[in-house]
Amino acid sequence: MMQVIRSLIVAIFTIAGLKASAVDVVLDWNSSSSTDASGYYVYYGTTSGIYSYRVDAGSSTSVTLTNLIPGATYYLAATTYDSTGNQSAFSGELSYVVPASSISGSTPTLTMTASPNAGSPASLQFPAQTGHWYEIQATTDLVNWTSIWQSAVATADTSLQFTDPDSVSYSSRFYRLVTH
Repeated sequence: MMQVIRSLIVAIFTIAGLKASAVDVVLDWNSSSSTDASGYYVYYGTTSGIYSYRVDAGSSTSVTLTNLIPGATYYLAATTYDSTGNQSAFSGELSYVVPASSISGSTPTLTMTASPNAGSPASLQFPAQTGHWYEIQATTDLVNWTSIWQSAVATADTSLQFTDPDSVSYSSRFYRLVTH
């Protein structure tokens, strides 16, 4: 069986559009290092470990999840598949809370960026909603996660940013955002 997608970047989400009752989210990831991989499935649902939906991304490393409910928490995981349909094990699960509204009239975005300059730290920016606090966790293997930052409880809808000065010490590091 093919190896799990180890290069799934879990922190890059872009809200593609806000509608009155639904939100579309674009999920991007790095391609699998497996030579057998010919495509990707992204699974998601509103219960951890139970995925009601499956999207076939084909060989693309991006997929749009449509009609997500604002304010709902979705759990996502991915697999690779080979040309005969064999699938890898699931990637680590990602939880994502769909923003209930836009911040200051703009479309909310959760973005992780790395500087094009070698040796510059990675930066993570995301919308924060009143009454919630946020935790950023990091890993190098998508199995063992460590909390590296926590915010205070947001007293207003705003945008928060975290820069990871330790990211330059790793050849590959993955992040996830946990909403409390």
